[in-house]
Amino acid sequence: QAQLVESGGGLVQAGGSLRLSCAASARTFSTYAMGWFRQAPGKEREFVAAFSWLGGSTYYAASVKGRFTISRDNAKNTVYLQMNSLKPEDTAVYYCAARTPGGNVYTDRAYDYWGQGTQVTVSS
Repeated sequence: QAQLVESGGGLVQAGGSLRLSCAASARTFSTYAMGWFRQAPGKEREFVAAFSWLGGSTYYAASVKGRFTISRDNAKNTVYLQMNSLKPEDTAVYYCAARTPGGNVYTDRAYDYWGQGTQVTVSS
């Protein structure tokens, strides 16, 4: 069973930045493709960013493209989400997730394992 542990959430003013981290085991990191989702109060969970299966490509939601960057450190088995120019509408619980090859990058049903989530709050 994969274990994903997120960190780095917090409270930030609009226009500020945060970096989220997701630590995984070495086996998880080499077996699954990694992504980030978020869920705001009263809304469905939505796709934020992800790597392709081999990690050579990245995918972003239109709402975060140009502001957020997904990256990885293979030596640390860690995926990051750098969030810049944050807006109040980015406020949500952010989840790291892992999917097996062949799944749809953009849909949460394709992801088999999830972290516990980390709260990001952007004040106006």
